[in-house]
Amino acid sequence: MKSTAISATVAVLMLALPATLPAETVTTAPMTVNPLLSASTLPHQYPRFDLIKDEHFVPAYHQGMAEQLAEVDSIANNPAPATFENTVVALERSGQLLTRVATIFDNLAGTISNDALLKIESAMAPKLAAHHDAISLNAALFARIRSLYETRATLGLDAESARLLERYYKDFTRAGALLAETGQTRLRALNAEHATLQTDFTQNVLKEKNADAVIIGTREELAGLTENEISAAAAAAKVAGHEGKYLLALLNTTGQPALASLTHRATREKLMQASLARSSHGGSFDNRTIVARLAAIRAEQAALLGYVSHAAYQLEEQTARTVGAVNQLLAALAPPAVANARREAADIQAVIDADQGGFQVAAQDWDLYSEKVRAARYAFDESQLRQYFEMHRVLVDGVFYAATKLYGITFRERTDLPKYHPDTQVFEVFNEDGTHLALFIMDWYARPSKRGGAWMSEYVAQAGLLGTTPVVANHLNIPQPTGGEPALLTYDEVTTAFHEFGHALHGMFSAVKYPRFSGTSVPRDFVEFPSQGNEMWADWPEVLKNYARHYRTGAPIPQALIDKVKAAAKFNQGYATTEYLAACLLDQAWHQLKAAEVPGADGVLAFETAALKKAGVDFAPVPPRYRSTYFSHIFSNNYSAGYYSYLWSEVLDADSVEWFKQHGGLTRANGDRLRTMVLSRGGSAEAMDLYRAFRGAEPDIKPLLARRGLDAAGAN
Repeated sequence: MKSTAISATVAVLMLALPATLPAETVTTAPMTVNPLLSASTLPHQYPRFDLIKDEHFVPAYHQGMAEQLAEVDSIANNPAPATFENTVVALERSGQLLTRVATIFDNLAGTISNDALLKIESAMAPKLAAHHDAISLNAALFARIRSLYETRATLGLDAESARLLERYYKDFTRAGALLAETGQTRLRALNAEHATLQTDFTQNVLKEKNADAVIIGTREELAGLTENEISAAAAAAKVAGHEGKYLLALLNTTGQPALASLTHRATREKLMQASLARSSHGGSFDNRTIVARLAAIRAEQAALLGYVSHAAYQLEEQTARTVGAVNQLLAALAPPAVANARREAADIQAVIDADQGGFQVAAQDWDLYSEKVRAARYAFDESQLRQYFEMHRVLVDGVFYAATKLYGITFRERTDLPKYHPDTQVFEVFNEDGTHLALFIMDWYARPSKRGGAWMSEYVAQAGLLGTTPVVANHLNIPQPTGGEPALLTYDEVTTAFHEFGHALHGMFSAVKYPRFSGTSVPRDFVEFPSQGNEMWADWPEVLKNYARHYRTGAPIPQALIDKVKAAAKFNQGYATTEYLAACLLDQAWHQLKAAEVPGADGVLAFETAALKKAGVDFAPVPPRYRSTYFSHIFSNNYSAGYYSYLWSEVLDADSVEWFKQHGGLTRANGDRLRTMVLSRGGSAEAMDLYRAFRGAEPDIKPLLARRGLDAAGAN
């Protein structure tokens, strides 16, 4: 009775609202109902950020869960024999309200978090876990899916539908549908605890990032920073209640941008130590207990489901397939990477000694002195480059320009649509023929309420079955300038902008029927291929010359400087590869454990040290990109046992760059081939089959080794 009443309420609300509003008539007039309870009336179901309030989420969550359970109950107990349409397709249509609520909430909790959202996140995490278990462990529902799966050869399904049925069967079995009742009961308890702890970890990382921001007392201690950076640090300190001092905010990675400029070594050391110690030095935001418990829970979950480890469970679904394949890749790359890093450290030490520094290179010194090595070796430094990378020009004349040349798509800013934060921009994206493709949100700047890192997300996913088109977003954490100064990006930040837009394109170009396969719904070690591949256009000559112009004069970047950048392409790759591999190896070390092998909270840091030493990457001047207690990819997000994915995907990326070079580069024909054969297909086919069809061959690892200086030539 309750679910019927809920459905009736939603039906009434939907009848009260127009189906669509043309762009010219978008309004921010108040609504008298919870705006989350029906699809947005803005174009392409763009969220009503102007109407959504924190208090709307909890009732919408509960209504969404109740509606989906009612839908699932109707499917599971349908007296008619199971068919693909009345079971699998019906499941694909179910839960649209809950999906909408959860998608909007998760995005806002990561970008404009506040105390209310954090409390909602904590309260809902175990309830959502229980909700998903109620569906995936529904015996009657699974019986219908199983009957279809066992007779799938006789159903006459097209390729995408056949794959959907197979995926549903596998999803349910991997969720515990074949377990006995006692096993399912234990799994439910573990899933609820896991959801709660993941949420606690996420919130601790955000709170610690803000709490551990470094306060500097004098301007002299900030020597090396620009006037704009010092002004921004003073403004941040004032906001934090430290007027007259300076605040250096922490980003989520171990390395901090200011380390490349600060000449005051004590300040560098203070900043690095604060970064390394996050969530591991006691206090309310310490994550050591959570790390240990999450690792133990995951190991027990895997064992219940018949896997030797959480890594084995996770990797079964990736293109790598096995723990052995990942271990082999990482073990092969670690020794040459560390050897390169040690050679780079020797070069840095020579500069320190020449400057009569009187100290041995440490982690806090690397960025500053590696820049000096680069300046001496290649006669340029990062500050020269930044003058040519004004943020807006990078986006419009770089990222968008490359996409237009390659795919024929165009962009128009939409100032009529509401924003969740005033610093964001919204663009409508059009196909070459002028038809609508997607809406795209760009969120550049760091802020205390925003989680660290850079990522792409979706507010609305493409699905032919539901008639939806993509609403996607890119998020970076660029320090916001003060005093009206333009935002000038580092070369790494430029590359990150192109990278994240590769993910956005994957979501925008999706052309699948079923929501299960939309956009980036692909294996974790394939999802980074489109993004890493899109990085190639950042320094493609035609693209670079179009956006790399001096922020004051508009003069194009000198060819001589471009030549120096290319000559330095392999510079510092020992450091970059080693810090990344160290994080990958930590991820695998935690997730290849059995439950009995997981250390207690007091042993977390010792385990980390031992794991790095065992893998041969315990080189103190090059700490892991993430330490365990703030490693959000693997303890907050869905990259557990999967952080290696960036490297695995880079094999495909480097290989595809060679293909583009061989086939004319930045051409519409090449873009159309990639869009049609890979980007539009989402998860509707095996990822590596898509790549092989696009490439016309198996991927080759040699381009990656050459890029990172790990081939024979690079090692000499």
